[in-house]
Amino acid sequence: MSGHSKWHSIKHKKAKEDAKRGNLFGKLSKGIIVAIKDGGGVSDPRDNITLANAIAKAKEYNMPQANIDRAIKRGTGEIEGENYESIAYEGYGPGGIAVMVEALTENRNRTASDVRNTFGKYGGNLGESGSVSWQFERKGLIVVEKSAVKDEEAFMLEVIDSGAEDIEEADGFFEIKADPSDFVRVKESLQKSDITIKSSEISLVPKSTVELTLEEGKKAMRLINALEDHDDIQNVHSNIELSQEIMDALDEG
Repeated sequence: MSGHSKWHSIKHKKAKEDAKRGNLFGKLSKGIIVAIKDGGGVSDPRDNITLANAIAKAKEYNMPQANIDRAIKRGTGEIEGENYESIAYEGYGPGGIAVMVEALTENRNRTASDVRNTFGKYGGNLGESGSVSWQFERKGLIVVEKSAVKDEEAFMLEVIDSGAEDIEEADGFFEIKADPSDFVRVKESLQKSDITIKSSEISLVPKSTVELTLEEGKKAMRLINALEDHDDIQNVHSNIELSQEIMDALDEG
């Protein structure tokens, strides 16, 4: 999972920028709506883990409570709205990186066409179902700022005892990985210990990563950013290895 913490930081930074122009709130609303529908109409987050995670993510990015409540009502049918469906796309990006795209759409044909065109425009190729998904595994990811941890040894022991599989330290953060079934328990353990969670999500994590040249990395990030800018696309996952050189170049624009 080398490099994943840096990738998460970039995702978080970009999501904050998207939130400023309202793009992210629409995506977060879709996530809440679909979580309720896929959960059989259950709108109580205590009985719907997917919904609980969707709401937590919305709050993480400071989505107004009124927006959250409206999305919940749309999910239950109390307010009429679009009928979204979940679709996953798989493909390859510059340098041969694997790319997984998760979308929520009310128009399957339009979204598929847009995704295919975006891959082609930015030097990638859309693949068949199963072409790259085997390179990823779904895991719970929790990020904690290192400064929030007073006793690192006690913190490590507590996190592992609560069900975490792995803890990595990078760039001033601890990134905790857990099986999705243990995700909530690990989060609750941290919260009980008054450790502030910077971000948390159920995500697709690459089993191994691919390190690219600087130019390949720039091209790959242009593809990923273009995909993420699409209103129907919720998440983009890849196995790109972001070297410090690429990170610095991205910061410079």
